Amino acid sequence: MTNIAISGANGKMGKTIYNCIKERDNCKVVAGIDIYTEQYADFPIVDSPAKLPVKPDVIIDFSNPSSLDGLLDYCLSTGTPIVVGSTGYSDEQIQQIKSAAEQIPVFFTFNMSIGINLLVNLAKKAASVLGDQFDIEIVEKHHNQKIDAPSGTAIMLANAINETLDNSRHYVYDRHSRRQKREKTEIGMHSIRGGTIVGEHDIIFAGNDEVITLSHSASSKAVFAEGSVNAAVYLKDQKPGLYDMQMLV
Repeated sequence: MTNIAISGANGKMGKTIYNCIKERDNCKVVAGIDIYTEQYADFPIVDSPAKLPVKPDVIIDFSNPSSLDGLLDYCLSTGTPIVVGSTGYSDEQIQQIKSAAEQIPVFFTFNMSIGINLLVNLAKKAASVLGDQFDIEIVEKHHNQKIDAPSGTAIMLANAINETLDNSRHYVYDRHSRRQKREKTEIGMHSIRGGTIVGEHDIIFAGNDEVITLSHSASSKAVFAEGSVNAAVYLKDQKPGLYDMQMLV
């Protein structure tokens, strides 16, 4: 049994994670962390990790980047593994997460969907085959409440492709301000925000007289919740280190 604390417990993702966990028999929620402490299930919710009434086996975090310092302080002081599912982190915060992984197990990815992480592998394969013959563009679509752009997932996809191509590409986010032809070394990144779109990502490989598009569409937050819970159960018995969804694909 894996005892889990949910950071961001009163948010939409926090409640989705709880609904996912309550249907399983290999884990349970023992506490929640949220600035809003209204209780909606049979576990307490506190406003900071330091106030947790019990030590969980793993913390799943889908809160806000501003919560990172307090979470890492708690996890480092107690040796608690953490699944980091939030997005919008600065480069400095990402380095904090990586540094913490030297002392505790940390599961960190920009997207908890197994399908997206399979898409990463397909994109890397396509890039290795198509090489310099195709232009690469990434289009991501999300709901109108999402703050960061481009999405962490789009960046993850671009980084995976770029690493496959020996980091020879640079990213272009704002093409309307560029009065010039497209360079071969570009990866274009485009963000769309509207309605209640959960998450859609298209990777376009455009060549001479042919176009290959790799796509993933999430119709529910449950796919991310399920992935984060799988990650938590996996992480419980791991040694300190940085883990991601590639371990589960």
